[in-house]
Amino acid sequence: MSQLLHETRDHPTETLYDGQWLRLKRRGHWEYAERSHGNGMAVIIIAATPDDHVLFVEQFRVPLGKRTIEMPAGLVGDDHAHDTLESAARRELIEETGWDPAKVEVLLVGPTSAGMSNERIAFVRASGLTRVGDGGGVDGEGITVHAVPRTQAPAWLMQKQREGFELDLKLWAGLWMLERDPDGSARVL
Repeated sequence: MSQLLHETRDHPTETLYDGQWLRLKRRGHWEYAERSHGNGMAVIIIAATPDDHVLFVEQFRVPLGKRTIEMPAGLVGDDHAHDTLESAARRELIEETGWDPAKVEVLLVGPTSAGMSNERIAFVRASGLTRVGDGGGVDGEGITVHAVPRTQAPAWLMQKQREGFELDLKLWAGLWMLERDPDGSARVL
């Protein structure tokens, strides 16, 4: 058994900081962050419009000090007591992009940064989209929506990186899962 496992198992967890949205904890010598709202889950929504344009969102992210390109995403249960992965994905897609999905399908759930946080994210594929608004987020999120033809999406993303945007690396997994199920099989439409 590793030294780290012995050290963390034999020490109580202590809270170093408890903020409005995040909590910093230590167990043994290991420090990590937890979300203090919701259930520690987030969703990332993989979606393409009826004319096969992939939906991306652009917004300024304070920790990076830069604008980012991401797929629509959000927290589960932060302000909604009976939130599910599916209901959070539907809500966030509408709020951020203005597109309402007929179907949402949870594909995978796993940690976002296992060495730093207990947060887990669910990849959710949305389909059967209908335009219901402009998007842009809520409460001053300042989200810009980009609908990019699927065939041009990787080149568009690399251009955005050359322009100085930070790219969420989960974008490539999302593009892959537009066409495939997590096991690698072709997606049944």
